[in-house]
Amino acid sequence: MRSLHRTPEGVAARQGLAVALATSAYGISFGALSVASGLDIWQTCVLSLLMFTGGSQFAFVGVIAAGGVAAAPAAIASSVLLGVRNAAYAMRMAPVIAGGFWRKASATHFTIDESVAVGLAQDEPRARQAGFWVTGIAIWVGWNLSTLVGALLGDVLGDPRAYGLDAAAAAAFLALLWPRLRGRQPLAVAAGAAIVAALLTSWLMLGIPVIAAAGVAVAVGLFDARPATPPATGERMP
Repeated sequence: MRSLHRTPEGVAARQGLAVALATSAYGISFGALSVASGLDIWQTCVLSLLMFTGGSQFAFVGVIAAGGVAAAPAAIASSVLLGVRNAAYAMRMAPVIAGGFWRKASATHFTIDESVAVGLAQDEPRARQAGFWVTGIAIWVGWNLSTLVGALLGDVLGDPRAYGLDAAAAAAFLALLWPRLRGRQPLAVAAGAAIVAALLTSWLMLGIPVIAAAGVAVAVGLFDARPATPPATGERMP
């Protein structure tokens, strides 16, 4: 028998835990920023427990920091807008999760950028499920613990960017993406999305460039750059 850590499921689980470690560390910066924006520790923790989508959480506390409690409706609207992408993720992951209603319903809370990325990076169905669940649950636990730590420490931490925490999640994504960039189409999708995100980052609010880049990725992905495979000998053309 193969050792568990050498199976596709084991590889997916290890990838998920590595991404979770990098992403969870960034939760410290959210906790510190949220408290600095005027939210209480318990309010900060509830956001991570229930909202649990980094982009929406940072958008929420960013708007609150700029406009105070009066800006709450705008903060909620910004968070909802950034959370729309999770609905698209859910539709893509539905056949991967499989199972009945309750299984899929429980998966919705863990359907985030990282869990979808790790899951879809696998080649086998069981490995995709393992990657999704391990990543989603591990990040939920780690993100909430680090949020609490950041909220408790607050100003003691200073600027979290000084520790490189703002780059941890991006580095993990790059490490996961790099082996998948084989062939013209994946390279075209990655390059187009990266260019659009980079150009829009200075002009639009947090998270919107990511949504725009995803739209570009979908548009480019509609055009298959691979040459058509000729039919085998004796096979009839449709």
